[in-house]
Amino acid sequence: MTGTANRATEDADESTSPGGGDGRDETPNERYDRNWVDILQELRVTQTGTQIISGFLLTLAFQQRFSELDTYQTVVYIILVFLAASSTGLSLAPVSLHRDLFRRREKGRMVAIANRLLQATLVVVTILTTGVVLFILDVVVSRTAGIAAGFGTLLFMVTLLLIVPRLARSAQDRNPRSDT
Repeated sequence: MTGTANRATEDADESTSPGGGDGRDETPNERYDRNWVDILQELRVTQTGTQIISGFLLTLAFQQRFSELDTYQTVVYIILVFLAASSTGLSLAPVSLHRDLFRRREKGRMVAIANRLLQATLVVVTILTTGVVLFILDVVVSRTAGIAAGFGTLLFMVTLLLIVPRLARSAQDRNPRSDT
């Protein structure tokens, strides 16, 4: 196991304490397997939400009112469709990666790359969710309401996806024996 693969796996496994031991008695391969299963579960959750948003966006173009969108709304809609397609591609990429690497004894590298792909997926889904809120409120209420709601959604998503995990990690670092 290389130092890079080990560091990347520890990044993928948030339960690893700074000292390197998290109380589990597992081999590196068992840890990679566990990390891989965790990543797949997280991708399933992300992929379901992305598929719902994608389906919603794709049906809009076939609605009667779609032709009433102004240029700004049309551009936002097109960006959202590309973001939805990008998030779908990002969440499918680990499957392709697995197909190529799983018999080559590259599980550590596969986990590290899939972890980065999942992080990128979360960024794209955050932007996509923000954009969908902006778009819907722009069309239904007003441009100002759409921009305000989009900004509020972005702050909310960043808080949930960046700040809350960092606060939890910081609390764990201060009290590593906490089971809550």
